[in-house]
Amino acid sequence: MGPDIKVLKHEGNSLEVELVGEDHTLANLIVKYAIRMPNVTYASYTISHPLVSNPVVVISVAEGNDPLEVLHEVLKKIIADVEEFVSKFDEALKREGGCVEE
Repeated sequence: MGPDIKVLKHEGNSLEVELVGEDHTLANLIVKYAIRMPNVTYASYTISHPLVSNPVVVISVAEGNDPLEVLHEVLKKIIADVEEFVSKFDEALKREGGCVEE
């Protein structure tokens, strides 16, 4: 089961979302992908306290863009890249005679 996501702020070109139950791993991945998007002007995350806080991802986009739509595109790109990685990994295992779940 994935994280709960709370939209903390969605005003104009800015978005803040809390990733409940997550840590640096997912937040960092989202920010790394977001900052590569041409319409993203700022992307970062914070964790107030590593033991008791959830990461908050902040994304700002260029005028005329919706940061929620941009976040959705970022997540779709992450999923596509993971699916491509799994496919290539399965191919490598088959070539090496490894076990692959079908």
